[in-house]
Amino acid sequence: MLIVMTPTATPEDIARVVGAIEALGFKPNPIPGAVRTAIGITGNQGPVDPRVFEALPGVQEAIPVSKPFKLVSRDWKAADSIVTVGEARIGGGHWAVMAGPCGVESLDQALTIAERVKKAGAQIYRAGAFKPRTSPYSFQGLGEEGLKILAKVRSETGLPIVTEAIDADTVSAVEEYADMIQIGARNMQGFSLLKRAGKSKLPVLLKRGLSATIDELLLAAEYIMSEGNPNVVLCERGVRTFADHTRNTLDLSSIPAVKKLSHLPIIADPSHGTGRRDKVAPMARAAMAAGADGLMVEVHHMPEQALSDGFQSLYPDQFDAMMETVRRVRAVLEEFDPTIRGTGR
Repeated sequence: MLIVMTPTATPEDIARVVGAIEALGFKPNPIPGAVRTAIGITGNQGPVDPRVFEALPGVQEAIPVSKPFKLVSRDWKAADSIVTVGEARIGGGHWAVMAGPCGVESLDQALTIAERVKKAGAQIYRAGAFKPRTSPYSFQGLGEEGLKILAKVRSETGLPIVTEAIDADTVSAVEEYADMIQIGARNMQGFSLLKRAGKSKLPVLLKRGLSATIDELLLAAEYIMSEGNPNVVLCERGVRTFADHTRNTLDLSSIPAVKKLSHLPIIADPSHGTGRRDKVAPMARAAMAAGADGLMVEVHHMPEQALSDGFQSLYPDQFDAMMETVRRVRAVLEEFDPTIRGTGR
């Protein structure tokens, strides 16, 4: 339920409503607005009688929220959320590109790629120190040594770092060295991991699971937000289908679908979404045209020698060209929608 206060409601009126919610054993979630405050209720297992609150001073109305997800829904918050990572802003008309190799392999490799993607306009550096792979014999990442390399990359280039945590323990390590926690597709419904990320002060990038529905993705985000972390960015990275011409099927229709249901920003990952280097740039352009708030793209200066996912990594020159065309797509969108700000430079 969402309790909307009147514009003239006093702090005492708001405190009274908060107290009434807590007295019922539920959790109040005040949402200050420019004109009025709203207070959301979570923790209830069934409907809440609106009359309990509508009789209180300063309450304008009590609105039931029928969707299984609450905190992430448009019913809860109508305006787009903006998530800040370093100096980059994602959502609410702002867009950002996260780029870098699939995995950290060495300091020289990481710095070489970081310098190139920054020059091309990427605002966030992506690379995995922990790599949950399908095969136990595949490269699993450098672990904490990889995180230290990423911290060095940030120090040298100024780029904020997004990197994956694979369990509750590695969240703590990522918090020490990085700027954004990535939860990968294989862990989208790792609920203890989601709850731990929800207690973090870092923003979270949540990737859609390999066969997850939109509701399942949003409910995974709800786990994070219900623990107190409002800074969640969703990522469409392709789902499993019968198609065999790509690694996955990049579901671009999920982008407008999510934007209708949720205030959270959503970006696209055309690298994992296609698994094919030649398809990354076309799908990146398409994702931006569909309304994505940004991109996550794999780039490697020597992809033929990459320890993971080299076949879907762009060469730096290809990334340069992709960024130029993506900016042109964005410029066209700005002509039709004045609320879009071309911040992805």
